[in-house]
Amino acid sequence: MKKLFFFTLLLLLFSPLYSGVFPKPEMDFDFVYQIESQPAILPATSEQIQCEDNQCLQSKPLGLYGIQKLYCQANECFSIAYKYSPYQKLIIDFSDGIKRESNVFPAPDRLHDSFQVTVRGNDLWVERSAQPQAFNALLRADAWLSLIIILLTEVLAAFSYLAYTGKSYRVLYSVVIANLITMPLAWQVLGQVVTETALLWLFCVAAEALIFWLCNRRQLSLRNAAALSVAVNVTSYSVGSMISFIIAPYLF
Repeated sequence: MKKLFFFTLLLLLFSPLYSGVFPKPEMDFDFVYQIESQPAILPATSEQIQCEDNQCLQSKPLGLYGIQKLYCQANECFSIAYKYSPYQKLIIDFSDGIKRESNVFPAPDRLHDSFQVTVRGNDLWVERSAQPQAFNALLRADAWLSLIIILLTEVLAAFSYLAYTGKSYRVLYSVVIANLITMPLAWQVLGQVVTETALLWLFCVAAEALIFWLCNRRQLSLRNAAALSVAVNVTSYSVGSMISFIIAPYLF
């Protein structure tokens, strides 16, 4: 048990945590025009730049990597990243033939944040919104897809664990109950205040272990419940991440 938990901590510390089964950092961009015309955004030729310093001397495009991308429509944009660099910059192409570049602005210090983009004659000015947009993660397709992936992978992992240890299969119902509790808490509640996805994962491990034990005190000791929680969450983290990465480009 200790070795498994130690291995899991190493996995979280030394991996980039490209997990598709937890909320990811994202930015909403609301465009305000200081010019008479309101040209449409051209998504295919617009991009977000990741900067390592406030002068953007070291930079690279956010690019398309799994679900990571700048998503734009005619008059709005939002981006999702597995991890943002400390500073960001927008280069937005408009239908009036001008590709406008923004100032360098700090990346958000939380998982979801809103920014106002002021469109000027030849450039953009980006600043954090004074009144962030209301955000409900549970209304998003990727949240519910994550729940389905988590349920399938964790139930299968729990079935294997119970078969190996000879424990009652009645424990499986608590795996479903635990995820129906921890998923909304992680996505909607903790996702608003926690800045590190790893902390959400550790919360799920601890909370699900407690739920497994409370629901199955006759079948599982607290030690067994903790081992089961680590086993199913490692499985959903690893297998779920691979599945989510493959299907991510089709979500938005």
